[in-house]
Amino acid sequence: MWVIVVGGGSGQRFGRPKQYELLAGDERVIDRSRSVAEQVADGVVVVVPPGDAERERGIAGGTTRSDSVRAGLAEVPTDGSVDVVCVHDAARPLASPALYERVVSAVRAGADAAIPGVAVADTIKVVDPDRRVVDTPDRSTLVAVQTPQAFRLDVLRRAHDAGGQATDDAALIEAIGGTVVVVEGELGNRKITLPDDLDWARRAAAEEMT
Repeated sequence: MWVIVVGGGSGQRFGRPKQYELLAGDERVIDRSRSVAEQVADGVVVVVPPGDAERERGIAGGTTRSDSVRAGLAEVPTDGSVDVVCVHDAARPLASPALYERVVSAVRAGADAAIPGVAVADTIKVVDPDRRVVDTPDRSTLVAVQTPQAFRLDVLRRAHDAGGQATDDAALIEAIGGTVVVVEGELGNRKITLPDDLDWARRAAAEEMT
């Protein structure tokens, strides 16, 4: 199994590249994501902004998330030695090895893709362009999706061959009719999007060390 750690963003909402922020001591967000991936995988590809590839021992990403994943996929061996590949956002540094094991096991049990999900606590409203509510979906049918997401390597390559764009790779599998299953996610696997998220992650990382 290989892992593609995606850290190619510019951190527009955060205000700077959040993947390089310190998490605990001298360890940065991207360092933790890489370290956990290396614990569970036979190979790890780290995708970063083009100008950072040499410094970060990674490869250059593209202009979109999907383009960056495709760049990472190009580095995964094609000799048949890899059956499953995981895609993980570097901005989720607290994903556990156990979460990787759950998604990989689900793919090896027969799914084309397996994604972690947690129950949605809030009521969700669907709105139109004028911000008028047009639907209230049943909350029991909704999950908030995380990474790492695991895939049969051949199916993920086929899904990306069309050059589509999506906010996660599972959507590309869905688009070609693949089977995507949801496994239990982790509440602590919070994505760093805004500075408050980084503050929370630093506290959580510090608690792990005590």
